[in-house]
Amino acid sequence: LSAIFANVGYAILLMDSLNYFFPPHFKGGNNLPSVIGGSILIWLMYFMIMAGVRQATSINTIGTIAKLVPIAVFILVCLFVFKISMFHTNFWGDETIKSLHDVDLGNLGGQIKSTMLVTLWSFIGIEGAVVISDRAESQAAVSKATLIGFLLCWLSYVAISMLPFGTLSQGELSVLAPPSSASILADIVGKWGSWFMNAGVIIALLSSWLVWTMLLAELPYACAKDGTFPKIFAKVNKNGTPSFSLLVSSIGMQITMIFVYFASNAWNVMLSITGVMILPAYIASTLYLWKMCAKGQFPKGTNIKEKTALITGVLGSIYGAWLIYAAGLKYLVMASILFAIGILVFDKARKENKAPNESSFTNVEKILAIGLTIIAIIALFLLITKRVSL
Repeated sequence: LSAIFANVGYAILLMDSLNYFFPPHFKGGNNLPSVIGGSILIWLMYFMIMAGVRQATSINTIGTIAKLVPIAVFILVCLFVFKISMFHTNFWGDETIKSLHDVDLGNLGGQIKSTMLVTLWSFIGIEGAVVISDRAESQAAVSKATLIGFLLCWLSYVAISMLPFGTLSQGELSVLAPPSSASILADIVGKWGSWFMNAGVIIALLSSWLVWTMLLAELPYACAKDGTFPKIFAKVNKNGTPSFSLLVSSIGMQITMIFVYFASNAWNVMLSITGVMILPAYIASTLYLWKMCAKGQFPKGTNIKEKTALITGVLGSIYGAWLIYAAGLKYLVMASILFAIGILVFDKARKENKAPNESSFTNVEKILAIGLTIIAIIALFLLITKRVSL
């Protein structure tokens, strides 16, 4: 579900970037032409991946190289014009400076909280390498590539986020239309900078969208193989692509693409829901790591010390819980409804894999399923009566 919303988020931002070249047809990324354009791309990706994951991977390699060039140029240009005096101005964001259009952003804790879902969005998918790692020739290479990729992404995000504050004020940056990097580069080098960055963003979004669609096919497929998803999701076509899994995922994206037409701030809504939908999985993983260490079940012979794993599990669980708090009520409302629908998938998978006289749900699972259903019904009522709106 998180990956579905992430891909639709890509579609919105892609259409909004295309609006630079074809104004005003795709303004906002969620008007009717944008929904049609995004829908066409969803099914183009579907047929491309159905033709074979290997071919799709080759295209992504080319896209990755192409999208790194604009990022590198942006960072180098920003470094060249960086002014330390501008960077220091209103450093904590707690001043109102009318000449710079700066406003008081409140206390530091509130500022950090407000950026958490955006930060989470930036790193969602780092675990994706594990999902498709069975296709790799070397598991050690997967581990090394994941770590290097994470560090390079982190350094890039820090540079792209912080360097513009040495060129423009907080207030000036806050009103820039997405992708803001295009407007920043245009302010420095002229109009060609905006064209260059928008083209780069489009390439980046298309290649990332392709990877996420591949991941969308692999996730239910992997779950079906170990019995946590219905067996039909393990079906593959002659090219080895999880065909049913990809079809269901593409239909999910299509339905979501239609709904974004009615969202007032579609990009932020997709970004936030994407983060909220993945958080329970992240928290469950860190809690399980915590449990394994506490019960002495952490696997021996790994390069990671058990004490390090325990600290990671504890801190990860606390951080995940805080992220849910930072997300706010309205996105948790949406998440509870969608998770409740997932009970049907859970039940189907259990019926296919349980012993003849075994129940589909344990007693604890029954209580959790009933509780989640009640919360979802309340959430649906709040949405219908517009007491909570997205």
